[in-house]
Amino acid sequence: MKNYDNVVIFDHPLIRHKIAILRDERTSMKEFRELVEEITTLMTYESLKDGVLTTEIEVKTPLETCTQTVVADNSIVIVPILRAGLGMVNGVHVLFPSARVGHIGMYRNEETLVPETYYCKLPAGIEDKLVLIVDPMLATGGSACDAIQLLKDKGCKNIKFMAIIGAPEGVSRVAESHPDVDIYVSTLDRCLNENGYILPGLGDAGDRLFGTK
Repeated sequence: MKNYDNVVIFDHPLIRHKIAILRDERTSMKEFRELVEEITTLMTYESLKDGVLTTEIEVKTPLETCTQTVVADNSIVIVPILRAGLGMVNGVHVLFPSARVGHIGMYRNEETLVPETYYCKLPAGIEDKLVLIVDPMLATGGSACDAIQLLKDKGCKNIKFMAIIGAPEGVSRVAESHPDVDIYVSTLDRCLNENGYILPGLGDAGDRLFGTK
């Protein structure tokens, strides 16, 4: 895969360690869910180092008053792509507990591999916020591209996309389709198989998060 200015692939030993456990088929649902949240928190710390709206406030310490920078209230919206993206929301909330949450529901047509939208509920005024779209797997890139375009159609201009595992095909597709959107991926896997699943991957993230298979 070629390099893209809007793509960041993390290379952190702690994230690599957690992803190794995440991949293991023997990892329990509880541990899998906890790992997804932990990896998301680590990614959020780096992904939101810029683009976040801040403001200055006066703080009185035990010794004097000083000016400090804080994240502006109601400036961030988390948008998980249902259903697997729900597993990443708490990981962002650890660092931004007041962030509002919108939801975009999509499912992949198993015959065409094309995503279809069945639900969308977004907070009012989202067009003025920093929007963080989250989905554990960036496979073909279809859902990510459609979710980004949906938000752009709603007037959103400051969008970031975050996935734990990506395939070169999907990352390239999103990067080229939306060069104005920053894409953050914990690890880049080898390829997609004939059914559009990431290899080596970790199986179906939604099933492993919610125990549905």
